[in-house]
Amino acid sequence: MPMTTPTPPTLEQHLCFKLYSTSLKMTQLYKPMLSALKLTYPQYLVMVVLWEQEGLGIKDVAERLQQDSGSITPLVKRLEAEGYLIRERDQRDERNRVLTLTAAGHALRAEGLRVSREFASHCAITNEDVAHMAAGLEKLNKNISR
Repeated sequence: MPMTTPTPPTLEQHLCFKLYSTSLKMTQLYKPMLSALKLTYPQYLVMVVLWEQEGLGIKDVAERLQQDSGSITPLVKRLEAEGYLIRERDQRDERNRVLTLTAAGHALRAEGLRVSREFASHCAITNEDVAHMAAGLEKLNKNISR
């Protein structure tokens, strides 16, 4: 009996492609909504972290976003230039900067909520769908991080 050569998965069978293409589409959907707020998607994620917990250091924000602090610092500087936050020296560690929202940064939270709702309506999926996908992606993320 002849030996068959296994065929590699098709593009559509690659989970990594599904994640990649969906991420690109999601970012494109966010783009016009966020440009009205003078935010890029990565800047928006920094603001989401700070709306959850203010007074974090750049290192803490980077950790929450699973990035290195060198990637976060330019985003933070642009957010400071827009007037959304202030960087101050950390009393405990002079090398670190603590991030505090300005009045404009706090006010932007309401617009961020509007963006979230608008994005959710475009996706046409239920909260239950979101919870299931988020749990699956969290599991995948943890498994890959090992």
